Amino acid sequence: MAAVESLLASGAQVTAWDRQDNARERLEGRCELADPMEIDLTGFDGVVVSPGVPLNTHPIAARAGKFGVSIIGDIELFALARADLPPHKVVGITGTNGKSTTTALVAHILETAGVPVTMGGNIGLPILAQEPLPEGGAYVLELSSYQIDLTRSLACEAAALLNITPDHLDRYDGFEAYAFSKGRLFAMQGSGQFAVFGCADAPTRAICQAAQARRADGRAVCVDYADLAEMQHRWPSLQGPHNLENVAAAVAMVEEFGVPRSRWVSSLESFRGLPHRMERLGEWAGVLYINDSKATNADSTAPALAAFPPEGEGPRIHWIVGGLPKEDGLGACEAHLSNVRAAYTIGEAGPRFAELLDGRVPVVKAELLCEATRRAVEAAEPGDVILLSPACASFDQFRDYEKRGEHFRDIVSALVGATPPTAPRIEGTSAA
Repeated sequence: MAAVESLLASGAQVTAWDRQDNARERLEGRCELADPMEIDLTGFDGVVVSPGVPLNTHPIAARAGKFGVSIIGDIELFALARADLPPHKVVGITGTNGKSTTTALVAHILETAGVPVTMGGNIGLPILAQEPLPEGGAYVLELSSYQIDLTRSLACEAAALLNITPDHLDRYDGFEAYAFSKGRLFAMQGSGQFAVFGCADAPTRAICQAAQARRADGRAVCVDYADLAEMQHRWPSLQGPHNLENVAAAVAMVEEFGVPRSRWVSSLESFRGLPHRMERLGEWAGVLYINDSKATNADSTAPALAAFPPEGEGPRIHWIVGGLPKEDGLGACEAHLSNVRAAYTIGEAGPRFAELLDGRVPVVKAELLCEATRRAVEAAEPGDVILLSPACASFDQFRDYEKRGEHFRDIVSALVGATPPTAPRIEGTSAA
């Protein structure tokens, strides 16, 4: 809808379509309404689709190809409009895990440094639904692989690839194709533009090396967090080794934009984090409550388990895990089971997690999130952590991970007799 509104405002001739009647009703009388699968596409400049449309299976790809019409997304429309905007810079951030936190962190640091900022892409409001920035502003974009697939000309002044692990393989012809999609963000950059890479995994290192070989300007680098680790205890919303990598990438990009060390150091301490991503709900009776509902795969949950190592007499995490599985097995979580005091399994994947964890950590088969949280509260002692980090999608019991996280907040509030602080809600996010 944001793309349609922007195109209409620009004077374009627009044909729009949505399978839902109520969505089409919003455009009645304002543009032509017709199904692109049924009309002649001759003469169209492009077909703009939602990133959620699976181009590997949806017939629109072949239909547009038949007429020689390119398929693009809203990020490409933004890229095409850049020449008409006041002078600005664009930050693009991608990766399987950590991109939302890094995007929000870059925006936060730039804002505190006095730079006009708009955050969008795969986070918050669509970029085309927001007002243009004044001269000197920065557009900070989280970019999913789906969005990069639909983009041809976005040359970011600074871009980051945090990591690549298997995900969304139903949309790609294997893992290599998924990794290639991420790498396209850097192929679109021009000479002298800055690129930073996580480099902790082999696929990300390979893309970094390819970028370095292609460019002779030395502007493609691996993250460097050698001097950041000793400061991490001062960042309450950025704990765990994964966040050290996120911070390193963010710092590299804001320094590229001229933000001095004195400014970003204080910004890291004031960053509140994202809703549902290692979100600290609070501490009651000495027990810390963490909402990590956004962790929808094992690679995303593993850093949360790593963030709370044993203290004193042993492991202290009460781990609530399960939902609609994306994969089989514990994956990267297996390396951190020594941090888990007990696991509370929920949802469709609950029985499988109980089977995998049996004999390795105490398991409570709870099925429902409310029961799992209640049992964890009853068992937790001062110094322990109750962590919702499901390693699964939410769709077996909830509309999305946000509803799951909000439900967890409400349950915690009811059980501890206090109201957890509500983190600022970010509308319109997706998990690509």
